[in-house]
Amino acid sequence: MKLSWRVVLLWALPILVVGFFFWQGAFSTNMMDSGQNAANTRMTYGRFLDYLDAGRVIAVDLYDGGRTAIVEAMDTQLDNRVQRWRVDLPGNTPELVTRIKDANVSLDSHPPRSTGAIWGVLGNLLFPFLLIGGLFFLFRRSNNAPGGPGQAMNFGKSKARFMMEAKTGVVFDDVAGIEEAKEELQEVVTFLKKPERFTAVGARIPKGVLLVGPPGTGKTLLAKAIAGEAGVPFFSISGSEFVEMFVGVGASRVRDLFKKAKESAPCIIFIDEIDAVGRQRGAGIGGGNDEREQTLNQLLTEMDGFEGNTGIIVIAATNRADVLDSALLRPGRFDRQITVDPPDVKGRLEILDVHARNKKLSDEVSLDAIARRTPGFSGADLANLLNEAAILTARRRKEAITMTEIDDAVDRVVAGMEGTPLVDSKSKRLIAYHEVGHAIVGTLVKAHDPVQKVTLIPRGQAQGLTWFMPSEDQTLISRAQILARIKGALGGRAAEDVIFGDAEVTTGAGNDLQQVTGMARQMVTRFGMSDLGPLSLEGSQGEVFLGRDWMNRSEYSENIASRIDVQVRQIVDACYAETKQLIQENRAVIDRLVDLLIEKESIDGDEFRRIVSEYTTVPDKEQLVTQI
Repeated sequence: MKLSWRVVLLWALPILVVGFFFWQGAFSTNMMDSGQNAANTRMTYGRFLDYLDAGRVIAVDLYDGGRTAIVEAMDTQLDNRVQRWRVDLPGNTPELVTRIKDANVSLDSHPPRSTGAIWGVLGNLLFPFLLIGGLFFLFRRSNNAPGGPGQAMNFGKSKARFMMEAKTGVVFDDVAGIEEAKEELQEVVTFLKKPERFTAVGARIPKGVLLVGPPGTGKTLLAKAIAGEAGVPFFSISGSEFVEMFVGVGASRVRDLFKKAKESAPCIIFIDEIDAVGRQRGAGIGGGNDEREQTLNQLLTEMDGFEGNTGIIVIAATNRADVLDSALLRPGRFDRQITVDPPDVKGRLEILDVHARNKKLSDEVSLDAIARRTPGFSGADLANLLNEAAILTARRRKEAITMTEIDDAVDRVVAGMEGTPLVDSKSKRLIAYHEVGHAIVGTLVKAHDPVQKVTLIPRGQAQGLTWFMPSEDQTLISRAQILARIKGALGGRAAEDVIFGDAEVTTGAGNDLQQVTGMARQMVTRFGMSDLGPLSLEGSQGEVFLGRDWMNRSEYSENIASRIDVQVRQIVDACYAETKQLIQENRAVIDRLVDLLIEKESIDGDEFRRIVSEYTTVPDKEQLVTQI
């Protein structure tokens, strides 16, 4: 653990003080002996007088203001050899000096050193100074801590990061796959750089731009690109930084932010995750959040109130535009809503080009093939995909990324980490039939997406996987395609039923049945693809927002609800019957594919279709991931 020098100092100071006082005491006690040879033994004062009268004393050295003497005298018990004794003299004995002089004894006096008094004074002053210094450091440290006493005066100040000229290292050339959003925001940059081009024809730039899209599609990256391109002062803050437990602090921070922005206009304010502060007012059971609502009211006023915010462009990002207050979305505040959707094939290829610039790719790697294999991937997903491939390459000690690492990275991103391979057993054979059931139905049903790979290698929670790859991005799905997907999802359960019997059916199809039920129900309630007719009986299934969606009632009667259940069951039963028939009619090729899959553990789509074509006609195709 790394310690601050201040913490070390605060712990060391008391130790130093105690050590100093011990040293001072030792210095005072031994000061007399430090410059002289210490006496071997002590002599009483009376004996000293006897030796003096007998003429045995040779020399006397007085110390400590005449209170101590070092005496050199001849010892009769040691053949009159000269010895040194220490004698403690009584105070106020001026006649002793006279007696020593009369006896013609060498006398020398050593005055006490003045340093002792100096160190005494310093010792008495040192502790208070150290105590005051320690308290100063503690107080200063608490001032610098978030929410400390020293922050009281700055509590209502904005926490926005300010850059006079934001050098984010990101420009529009580094943002790929969202060309429409870039074109809209390019106008903002152009206005900041050349406003006369717009004002000459009476145009005004939007006051606010709201970036809306799923996580990972590049909203914050776009804001960084705007900051890097515009070359104007840039304020960035998160929506959650406005909200505090004390009422009025958030509104104060909004006022302070726009005050600073007006001083630096023209400039850009970027508010990330604005739904943290911009949610609908009064949308809560038992009342709303007063502090958040006051903050939102202040934000509405600053964006388009009585004074206005001339020269300030507010850019915000969120993935929950459905919960934002309507007053925040009106023209004059957020004039434009730019949707940042997951990229299409062309956009994914452009994103892969950007993220592959600093990667070592082998010649066999085709970014176009990767883009076609990753429908629904966001920009963040694609960046993570190439990074995972690079990690696998380094782990395998290869010089460059190959398609093997790309394929393994796709499997890992979508399905999870690779698990321990299954051992040969009844369970492994059952899983093999389950996965081949998915793949054979997906191959023989014309409207289904073609098989990309079948594998028995566990990943995540799945013991086996069957991958289907669409030939193109599908924005519209036909009734035949939905029914084909239902049949493909039921292929695993149908194979278990036909091969092993109803008593041996396992729980492996649990996730498949959830997908089947959801697709069939949407056919009936949302898409009008049933005998109930072209009716939309349910809205899109989004997250519940308390205060708005909690008390929503069903839009249809109990009779209609019963008919919906009947229609869903009819669709699933009909698809299951057709799926079982396909399994029974192709039992021979299924057995061969299962033996091959158990041996190799993975079969790619081309080899799978080649083997199936030896037994029956394979329809031309077009493409889901189905897993146990």
